[in-house]
Amino acid sequence: MIEVKDLRKGFGDVQVLKGISTTFHAGKTNLIIGQSGAGKTVFLKSLIGLHKPEGGSISFDGKINTEFSIEQKRQWRQEIGMVFQGSALFDSQTVEENVMFPLKMFTEQSYQTMLERVNFVLNRVNLEDSNDKLPAELSGGMQKRVAIARAIVMKPKYLFCDEPNSGLDPQTATVIDNLIQEITDEYQITTVINTHDMNSVMEIGEKIIFLKDGRKEWEGSSEDMFKTDNEAVVDFVYSSNLFKKVREAYLNETK
Repeated sequence: MIEVKDLRKGFGDVQVLKGISTTFHAGKTNLIIGQSGAGKTVFLKSLIGLHKPEGGSISFDGKINTEFSIEQKRQWRQEIGMVFQGSALFDSQTVEENVMFPLKMFTEQSYQTMLERVNFVLNRVNLEDSNDKLPAELSGGMQKRVAIARAIVMKPKYLFCDEPNSGLDPQTATVIDNLIQEITDEYQITTVINTHDMNSVMEIGEKIIFLKDGRKEWEGSSEDMFKTDNEAVVDFVYSSNLFKKVREAYLNETK
């Protein structure tokens, strides 16, 4: 579980995060949404330690990350998996080498032990027999699955995803969404996803945080989002005619 209390962060005279408090639970897909400039990226980077908060706290299973010792911080970093927006694979390395990279960096396991773990996670993301391929030989969806495999190869307690569906077609995006949700539930990971994809929000949004102007404007499940009368949420989520019709149909059915 990740608990955020009164988180504040600014750059110069610009205050980006203005006192955000929320909780992200293990085994749940927790989504962060909001307009560009709402503070989503700064919030995510603060959670993974790339930005140091100016106020408030972030606790990982009851331990505040800014109070970690050097050894605690090293251990904490090994418990984090990250899926970057552009997959961030090493172009000159094979799929196997990309996925094995964290194991080589943070463990002293034998090559055979590492290879067994790599093959296990590649099989888990349906990429068995892809070990020797280079990223350029893979589709965008396959590259994203390699990124997910690399993110979970260290058996993380916390998984962070930055726009995991960016650049993917709707069908492939759904595959990635389902994969992330399955892995989150299967391994009881605390998963936090920064996204603009409203299909993801509606399909896998077990908890959704809506940011506006650096503040938490609303939070709830995808079902709660159908019922909310929060004007900012309605304007943002239901700007599409398709989602408006879906919401109207849902509300009519529940009357």
